[in-house]
Amino acid sequence: MERYPSARALIDAIKPDRPVFGIRPHAAGRAAQWFLRNFPGEVAYAYKANDSVFMIGALYGAGITHFDVASIPELEDAATIPGVRLHFMHPVKSRAAIRLAYHEYGIRCFALDTEDELAKIVEETGGAKDLELFVRIAVPAKNSRVPLERKFGVTGHKAARLLVKTRQVADELGITFHVGSQTTTPDAYANALSEVHKLIVKAGVVVDGIDVGGGFPSRYTDSHPAPLSAFIDVISSGFERLPVSAACRLICEPGRALVAEAESLIVRVDARRGDELFINDGSYGALFDAAHLNFVFPVQLVSRDVPATEPMAPFEFWGPTCDSIDRMKGPFMLPASIREGDYIEIGNVGAYGRAIGGRFNGYGSYLEGILLDEPMFTMYDIEQQQAAQA
Repeated sequence: MERYPSARALIDAIKPDRPVFGIRPHAAGRAAQWFLRNFPGEVAYAYKANDSVFMIGALYGAGITHFDVASIPELEDAATIPGVRLHFMHPVKSRAAIRLAYHEYGIRCFALDTEDELAKIVEETGGAKDLELFVRIAVPAKNSRVPLERKFGVTGHKAARLLVKTRQVADELGITFHVGSQTTTPDAYANALSEVHKLIVKAGVVVDGIDVGGGFPSRYTDSHPAPLSAFIDVISSGFERLPVSAACRLICEPGRALVAEAESLIVRVDARRGDELFINDGSYGALFDAAHLNFVFPVQLVSRDVPATEPMAPFEFWGPTCDSIDRMKGPFMLPASIREGDYIEIGNVGAYGRAIGGRFNGYGSYLEGILLDEPMFTMYDIEQQQAAQA
């Protein structure tokens, strides 16, 4: 794959007709190194965020060997990586998936949130005695962009009873939760770990592992989260207060925080209508979050220079399909003179953009190139400088 100093250099070289993923593997590697250095436990990458071979290679090269998978295709793909440990953390799995994971791929770590799911796991593994079972509890979402507690998770007396039943069959018993995607303040983890504390006391069980899930944030134009170090401090403090043994494992499953910065999307303006720009990718492609969750990604014009005095103006985007929901309202701030034929770099789309994209209306085909410069926004610059000075 070709390497370019920047998105501008890529555009100057190839003038692409299709949208382009600008990949920055060094950004993913830097993020992985930060988590491995600072998180006081195991770091398992949430495979669903981005399964590009370049992304997985960068994370693995930085030292990530644990992966959170949620489907047969994900586990089959991740299992090809040498020396990995896979966590099957989807709380609802088919019987076939459980059998394949346990008997063919050697997975021992499963999540569940009902007694029915527990029974399935026990039955399909033949009553195995080496299971690592994590009970998923629901915790309140606080300052998260995508709350996740409604679909999965058990609470109260049902949770305590499920922990007791799971303890009876598990070699290792764990508790897991998810505070919601793009959680911008660490108090969400403090609240969740407080709920875990109460539940352990209520159930009266020995807990061997705590998995705090994902939710760690990235930076966007409309989102300036607390420093990642603040999240680690809160998690460490809350974990230390739990009534668990000294040997209890602590696990996290970052996805967005590891890969969001590591890809940009470079699109072409095919038409301008006032403050509306029609571009060649959209909500059915890599911009799902911008369309349906109102993320405002950082943007910059990369096909030509404009005077420093030129004013910036707010724009909304329309994608290339014939569907009217293919709209990203922004606002995206760009030079007021932007016009047909210009190219825009849309930054920090590395989490879920590539993974969600489809082929509606025949779109969804991308070029790729390696970019050697830095992301538009990063969570790691200040902390990297502090680490270098320490």
